[in-house]
Amino acid sequence: MRVIIDRFEQGFAVVELEDGSFALMAINLLPDAREGDVVEIKVDREETDRRKDLIRALQQKAKT
Repeated sequence: MRVIIDRFEQGFAVVELEDGSFALMAINLLPDAREGDVVEIKVDREETDRRKDLIRALQQKAKT
């Protein structure tokens, strides 16, 4: 998903979503971003699965 930074307000970036609606994003998620910038938001399933596997392994290790 791509969003466009519309403006900044009180520690948030107001971003326009692909459907034309607006949402807030914490400004610290967008270092060096400016109004008009296009930001791509992506879910990384491979990294998510890797981290879940790591957590499971750590939990198993803690049980022993």
